[in-house]
Amino acid sequence: MFTGLVESRGIVAGLEPDGSAVRLTVDVPPSMADDETRAPIRIGNSVAINGCCLTVVEIAGNRWAFQAGEETLSKTNLGFLKRGHAVNLERPLIVRGELGGHFVQGHVDCVGTVDDIRQDGEWITMWFRLPAELGRLIVPKGSIAIDGISLTVVNAESDRFSVALIPHTLEVTTLGTRQIGDAVNIETDILAKYVQRLIGPRVMG
Repeated sequence: MFTGLVESRGIVAGLEPDGSAVRLTVDVPPSMADDETRAPIRIGNSVAINGCCLTVVEIAGNRWAFQAGEETLSKTNLGFLKRGHAVNLERPLIVRGELGGHFVQGHVDCVGTVDDIRQDGEWITMWFRLPAELGRLIVPKGSIAIDGISLTVVNAESDRFSVALIPHTLEVTTLGTRQIGDAVNIETDILAKYVQRLIGPRVMG
């Protein structure tokens, strides 16, 4: 479980075929290894990369390796990564730690696209397009995770939504470099999923 508060950005150091999977290596900043408020990273631990939960399979100093299977590559934007790309990183939540965002599972629902970018002083309003069936799970002032970043929805339409990005978010995450048409990982709020599951059949009936 994650919070959607990105700790840092890593740099993709390598992408190697590994059977039907890909071995992804990421150079992480030293600060990621020395923070008592987060779980220490060991082989077998989970890390969110662009909001996608992956397992650490090797640690060599500040270079961590992961395996991304065919399903992960087809359902997330990890399949578009290349050497040198920046990725958002977050270690799993410690129960006694601070929950400043919302509960993020690291289970990406879909790959959406940046639909529009509007500058408003130092802020940016960014619109994202996604499948309409997931649009039902998004409401204004609700929570959403984009590339692993916990954000608040500003406006929601049937197949797209917007968020307001402050300068800090633009500076420390990959959203600051996104352009119209770029692919992003989207995870809707887990609470909305359960509500949809519980009342959806009644509404449809």
